[in-house]
Formats: sequence, structure tokens, C-alpha cells
Amino acid sequence: MSTAVERPTGSRTPQWLLQGELAMCPCGCIGKRTKGSYLRKTLTSGAKLLQQVMFTEDVAARAGLLQRIDPRAKILAAVALLVAASLLHTIPALLVLYAATLAVAAASGLPLGFFVKRVWLFVPIFTGIMVLPATLSVVTHGEVVWTLWHWHGHPEGFTRQGLLSAGLVVSRVAVSISLVVLLTLTTTWARLLAALRALGVPRMFVLIIGMAYRYVFLLLAGITDMYEARTARTLGPVKHDRGARAFLGASVGALIGRSHQLSEEVHQAMAARGYTGDAKTLDRAALRPADGLYLAAALAAAVLIVTGERFLAH
Repeated sequence: MSTAVERPTGSRTPQWLLQGELAMCPCGCIGKRTKGSYLRKTLTSGAKLLQQVMFTEDVAARAGLLQRIDPRAKILAAVALLVAASLLHTIPALLVLYAATLAVAAASGLPLGFFVKRVWLFVPIFTGIMVLPATLSVVTHGEVVWTLWHWHGHPEGFTRQGLLSAGLVVSRVAVSISLVVLLTLTTTWARLLAALRALGVPRMFVLIIGMAYRYVFLLLAGITDMYEARTARTLGPVKHDRGARAFLGASVGALIGRSHQLSEEVHQAMAARGYTGDAKTLDRAALRPADGLYLAAALAAAVLIVTGERFLAH
């Protein structure tokens, strides 16, 4: 069991690497708190990544609404809705589109808690940091609604115009990410690559994405093997001293050389099995009336929400 440790201001260290651990009692009332091995935490995080990938594959195999739709229709529908989200200029319209995305996710059998957290864990971190300066009166002039300091007798702080602009950007990013996550969670990786190639995406682009996806897991397996080999040859508890740091530095150097060789082996293995950049699936690609109906509904929704916003604005 781990307890969260407050991250220092400006730190880029991942949260899972800063978590402390309990030595004896799970409730924390007995035992001495230990820092824990950063290598083991790295491997644990990698294992969670693999579990998450396996979970998304299981979700994509469910009998939900979007799982029955052809990936080509889903990609075109997602592009149309992304264009619509970029054309919206009010937060209520974006919230309507986001609510529709949640409704489709629920109809597809996705856990809404998992879906929402997958989106909103990243939106405040990246988008919020970028748009935060624009909410201040020194950047965006307007009506100050929250005073932070005074400059020559004038209040300075967050402005109403800046907060509205920041909320618009965050809402647009959240809707866009939700649409992309909804597409990837309801489509297996092989079918998604095959659909991209069928829609005219360059073969080299599809080839690079496919190799990168497979290479991540091979690289993680290599890191795990290196750590387990060191642990098997270590007597006693692992110490966080200069030797551990030297091992980490040497492992990084060895991993760089090994990754280059591994990338060549991955490409040769894929080429030996007949891979030329075109993703192949066992399912026969054939558009059905339901696919056309879903695509038409998505296009109609995109046009309706954009024109409706323009009409209400006038």
C-alpha cells in the first residue's frame, strides 16, 4: 500500500515515482515508512500500462454501439465532430457535444468513470497550465473578478474575459480528446490501422505507428528482464546508494544500444511475416447500412450544433 506524497512545485517527476511505501502494517499505524525502489516502481507502472492496454482491448471486443460500427465510418464521424468542436465558440455548445459523447460512451458499454478520468487527468495538467497566464489581467484586459494584487492603485488578478477564454479552450480540448479516446477504446488496434490505410493514410505513416505500438511492449519487456537479472544476482536488500545509481546509468546506456538493435529486429520480424505497411485483419471490410446511418447521424449532429450555435448567437 502506498501513500501519496505532495509533489514539489515545478517538479516533473511522475507521481507514482514519488509515492512512499509502508513497511509492515497496511493501515500505517505500525512500521517504518520506506522510500521504496524507484526501479520497481517504474516496472510496476509499466505493468499497469500493460493491464490498461489489455483492458481497452477487452472493451473494444464488447458488443456495444460503436463496437458494431465499421472503423472507417467511426473515423470519418470523429473527424466531422472534431471539426465541429473547433468551430464552436461558446461553452454551452461544447458541453452539449460533450454530453452526447458521454451518452455514446455509455451506450458502447464503456465505464463512464474510467472514460472521464482518462480525459480529465490530462486536460487540467497540460491545457490548464498553458491557458492560466491568459486569465490574468496583465495578459487579458477586462473586468477583474478575483483580485490578487494592486498595481498603482488598480486591481490586478483574474478577469472575466480571461476566464471565459480559458474555459472555452479547456472545454474544446476536453471534447476533442473525448472523441479520440472514444474512437480508440471501441476499436482494436489492428482494425484502426487497417481503417486508416483504407481511408488513404500514407503507408509509411501506418507502418511507423504499427512498429511503435509493438516496440513499446518489447522495450518494456527488455527493461523488466534487466531488472530481474540484477535482482536475482543481488544478496540482501537493495540499497539506494551510488552503486544503484551507477547501475541505473549503465542500464540506460545499454538500453539505448539494445533499443536500436531491437528496432531492427522488430522490423525484420514484421517484414518476414509479410507486413508491408498495410494492416490486415480477419474481419471482412464491408460497409453496412448501420455504418452509413451512424456516419450520417454524426454529420447531421455536427452541422446541427454548429448552425444552432450561430442561430442562437444572432
